[in-house]
Amino acid sequence: MSERAAPYYCPYCGEEDLEPYVSEEEPYGWYCRSCARAFRVKFLGIGVRS
Repeated sequence: MSERAAPYYCPYCGEEDLEPYVSEEEPYGWYCRSCARAFRVKFLGIGVRS
């Protein structure tokens, strides 16, 4: 999958001022300009827990 899913708000402060964050350690992250935190959203899968 080459496209990234965009979060609607920051999980820490709730603001919507986000931009993509790319580094060598975290190639698919997000940066919140409001609280100056970087985070990553990871898709775990679809299905029923066993």
